[in-house]
Amino acid sequence: MKAEIISVGTELLLGTTINTDASDVALLLSEYGINVYWQTVVGDNPGRVKEAVTRAKGRADIIITTGGLGPTCDDLTKSALAEAFGLQLELDKGEERWLRELWVERGYTSIELTPNNFQQVMLPEGSTALRNDWGTAPGCTFKADGVLVIMLPGPPRECRPMLEYRVRPILAGLSDSVIASHNIHFFGIGESEMEYKLRDYMEELTNPTLAPYAKNGECLVRVTASAPTREKAEEMMAPVIERVKGMFGELAYGMDSANLAEYTTKLMIERGVTVAAAESCTGGEFTTAITDIPGASATLKGGVVVYTDEAKHKLLGVPEDLLREKGAVSYEVAVELARRVREKLGSDFGVGITGLAGPDGDGVHEVGTVFISLADKDRVWVREKHISHRERAQVRLYACQNAFDMIRRYLDGYDVGEIRVDP
Repeated sequence: MKAEIISVGTELLLGTTINTDASDVALLLSEYGINVYWQTVVGDNPGRVKEAVTRAKGRADIIITTGGLGPTCDDLTKSALAEAFGLQLELDKGEERWLRELWVERGYTSIELTPNNFQQVMLPEGSTALRNDWGTAPGCTFKADGVLVIMLPGPPRECRPMLEYRVRPILAGLSDSVIASHNIHFFGIGESEMEYKLRDYMEELTNPTLAPYAKNGECLVRVTASAPTREKAEEMMAPVIERVKGMFGELAYGMDSANLAEYTTKLMIERGVTVAAAESCTGGEFTTAITDIPGASATLKGGVVVYTDEAKHKLLGVPEDLLREKGAVSYEVAVELARRVREKLGSDFGVGITGLAGPDGDGVHEVGTVFISLADKDRVWVREKHISHRERAQVRLYACQNAFDMIRRYLDGYDVGEIRVDP
């Protein structure tokens, strides 16, 4: 089946709002093996929306629209779609009743329900309302001219749960088969190298299939299978997943995680270990990534941002003569950061990150040079990385990712870093 996503909103065209809805819709469609052939963004103009829908219905089996369902004068998606399919708009009495009850339930008694509010519950004839429990504008779905149409509200806080709880059941009912997938995550290899290594195996497969993707500083391979039941799909995917993991060994770090930070933090919580960090160029991003994960207090002892030489000396006791002789961006200082923060906060692991995020260098190292260290009670490992041609944010991100990678390698029994220091 071929799908087209039509995102309605002038703010999307102007770039003042990022179109996350299209990504969310496309990801859900891919779970059910539905190919998104086209994505269209159109402003709040009824003529252009109608034109986009007319073009889409001539080439797609499924049209999903986002945005333009609200009560304002520029919320014209439903009327434009109805016109494109030759349908009339009708008041959905069930949704009208729900809207009135919602107004009372939410305590809006002092705010009058004006006529434009009921614009939200005017739906194309023959359509089925999709109750919006996260807003006031219902979505709807109908089939006409051989095309399945689904209309959704634009705000992501409404669109995302609507996709999960209203659209997913619709898509699941389109086929007798179940489509299941898993993501295998990688760190330490580029997408092109990963794809090249997988290419022959990918071409062998028809069901399950493999699809490589690049993420911010990471890669993943999506394994997807179609089968009569979820259990059968899982059974089909299992040997493929194991073979892919075996092909990449320690570069494969987990399955279905959001990212490396989440995987490693959950692994530390599961293993009952604690960590403390001393960050220079990353400015606290490493510890922030940990605190984004529920339960982080079980593993994070604390952290210090030691951005200057003075802070490194006063807060952690890094010797001033070492800082003068070796410089803050050095293997030796990274060792001291990890050792000292672990000792001061009494954690199982200490992490140290120091480097040059740019745009200025230090006269010795190129911009993008970072030293990342990991200490346990007996040893320290240090990675020296040269993250060239990157913006400051990317240098900080990759430095943090390397710190998480060192910890997960330690806990998973792999080699941790390039340099090992024994007392």
